[in-house]
Amino acid sequence: MSPEPENPSPVLQAVPVEPGDAEQEKPSQETVSEPAKLLRIASMVRELLEETRQASLDESGRKRLAEIYGRSLGELGEAISGGLRKELEELAPPLEGVPTESEIRIAQAQLVGWLEGLFHGIQAAMFAQQAAARAQFEELRRRGLGPGQPQSPQDTPQRGGQYL
Repeated sequence: MSPEPENPSPVLQAVPVEPGDAEQEKPSQETVSEPAKLLRIASMVRELLEETRQASLDESGRKRLAEIYGRSLGELGEAISGGLRKELEELAPPLEGVPTESEIRIAQAQLVGWLEGLFHGIQAAMFAQQAAARAQFEELRRRGLGPGQPQSPQDTPQRGGQYL
């Protein structure tokens, strides 16, 4: 009989996973359902940020900007997927009461920064999709056509007819 090892290996057990649990663990697809709306709001918020940097605001102006900011967050939330909406809510919380000028500037700058990050993410995703499509097309061309085969009917040499 051989002696038992001092450090026995751990016992692994399989845990059954319900089909619904596996689906919940998948990351949600981040989408923008209304890109034109998103761009309009982003342009407006950026312009408002520039205006608040240049002008001193009284209480009614700050109150109005806080309302616009809150409405902008709501409109943005309608144009994006749930995962992006949650991220937006965490990174750009609503303004409470009558904010100070600095609170407004910071909130708007946060929102503009988040929107710019979103746009960069969209651009990166589009570039990746384009590169993948190009690679797939090149692979199809490589597999489907042997060397010297015409690529389309227009590339086939025309026979007949004499030229003077």
